[in-house]
Amino acid sequence: MTPTELGLPALRRSAGQATDRPADPRLIDTFGRVATDLRISLTDRCNLRCTYCMPAEGLDWMPREEQLTDAELLRLITIAVRDLGIHELRFTGGEPLLRRGLEELITAAAALEPRPDISLTTNGIGLARRAEALAAAGVNRLNVSMDTVRPERFATITRRDRLSDVLAGLAAARTAGLDPIKINAVLLRGVNDDEAVDLLRFAVDGGYQLRFIEQMPLDAQHGWERAEMITAGEILQLLGEGFTLTPDPTERGGAPAERWLVDGGPAVVGVIASVTRPFCGACDRTRLTADGQVRTCLFARTETDLRAMLRGGASDAEIADAWRVAMWGKLAGHGIDEPGFLQPDRPMSAIGG
Repeated sequence: MTPTELGLPALRRSAGQATDRPADPRLIDTFGRVATDLRISLTDRCNLRCTYCMPAEGLDWMPREEQLTDAELLRLITIAVRDLGIHELRFTGGEPLLRRGLEELITAAAALEPRPDISLTTNGIGLARRAEALAAAGVNRLNVSMDTVRPERFATITRRDRLSDVLAGLAAARTAGLDPIKINAVLLRGVNDDEAVDLLRFAVDGGYQLRFIEQMPLDAQHGWERAEMITAGEILQLLGEGFTLTPDPTERGGAPAERWLVDGGPAVVGVIASVTRPFCGACDRTRLTADGQVRTCLFARTETDLRAMLRGGASDAEIADAWRVAMWGKLAGHGIDEPGFLQPDRPMSAIGG
């Protein structure tokens, strides 16, 4: 897929040539994109074992000493917000609720000037008892991963019988005033692909916003096969069996989801079609792993080590410059459709969603 097909402006400079980079303090790249959304992985650990993400026995988790400390993480977040133009923070995992001191970290991030918009992506396990504290700390919005409304299927997909905990977490988040609350769902062929309508009906009835996500090649087992993936087109066809969908006229901007009005609105449903309908041309994201590596794309195969700079005595200005150079070299797109595409070595749980 060419940059033009991705909807990108013409290339102005050779990607990665920092010497050609203009004196712009923001996280710009050679295709005219500006990263304003920072995705922050707090841990690679997870308390579920979703079949499309990792094996039943889990993974070799990141050693604690390799993980950024709270002070290191807050320093990088401060640089991003103060110096690099970041105004959206999304805390992810693994499972971010497993990170000790999460509420204190969010409180500190919310105190930055200018105050960033803060969201959290979680599997919902443990959310019921922490939703109020998270809202008080400064979380504005919440995404909860839930692929089924059937307990037995939840246990099959996640290898844990915890659907009741997720449902309790959703209800607690709503009571705590978090809004919007989005549900992220992945449809798996022959597993839960008959639940598209049921999931959307649950979301509409509960006042949640549902987002279907095409299964991506980010599993630890490297077993993803495109032919087995439920595509965006199939998802919309399945939803059409129970609802009338019309395109949402709201400007999409850099949002990953195409949005559709459900039965005329106001309820909406989104489809994140990273594989079949890539939105790389409008990408506004930069990513930070739990061990302090900057990733310019979810599917990037290269990283920039900010942890080494932190622990090596680099100044804030030097770290900011390294981050700018990394983003200047961002590629036009993820290249999933290209013959030479290689899945990233890190699985989703170690990258952050």
